[in-house]
Amino acid sequence: MEKEEWQKKGAGHRQRLRDRFLERGLHGFADAEILELLLSFGTPRSDCKEPARAALKQFGSLAAVLEEPLNGLQEIKGIGPKNSFAVHFIQAVARRYLKDRLQGKRYLHSSGDVRDYLLHALRGLKKEVLTVIYLDTSHAIIDTETVAEGTINVNTVYPRELVKKALQQNSAAMIIAHNHPSGSLAPSDQDMQLTRTLCLLGSLMQIQLLDHIIIGNGSFSFADHGLMTNIGTQCRETIESLHQS
Repeated sequence: MEKEEWQKKGAGHRQRLRDRFLERGLHGFADAEILELLLSFGTPRSDCKEPARAALKQFGSLAAVLEEPLNGLQEIKGIGPKNSFAVHFIQAVARRYLKDRLQGKRYLHSSGDVRDYLLHALRGLKKEVLTVIYLDTSHAIIDTETVAEGTINVNTVYPRELVKKALQQNSAAMIIAHNHPSGSLAPSDQDMQLTRTLCLLGSLMQIQLLDHIIIGNGSFSFADHGLMTNIGTQCRETIESLHQS
């Protein structure tokens, strides 16, 4: 009897959450309520409130919960294979949606959408990931691709291979982005070196590097902070000196 009574209360609570979402979207939702609804997709007849709170406490944020591997999620009491599958599936769908929404759009008119996609795809990851956005001659987005995982620097990414991939995509320009698991937005010396090397190699192959975006606790754009202008000038000076020698 107590179980039946609890199930009625639980069903009523979840229905109220669904009704709130249908009426106002996620406005006013706490992260715990969002996660509770996500978990309920996997086990609709179970109480997901406490597992949601426990997961947020364990991992620190909603983004961190969404990025946590399946086995990590299942260490939380009350989160089993079905719950963790539901969370990862929805995360993957959101990433696919944001990526597909970019294709064909001009970067200069859609930089906000690009930031949304990169923040969703890269923020909160426990390892560094490098993503490349390929653009055509009008700076319309052709495709996005994850090209490296692990330590991101000029010795591990192989800029020559990146330029080769851009040529295969018939790209006239590209944007690179990577995350800092620490959350820091400050470019490292390795970040600067990778950007200079890619800019130089790209320029030699007539592929413009428009920006390098770092994702951490927010985002940092080399272009917005004038770094791409300085690096571009250095690249042109280097190429001119090579032609003169």
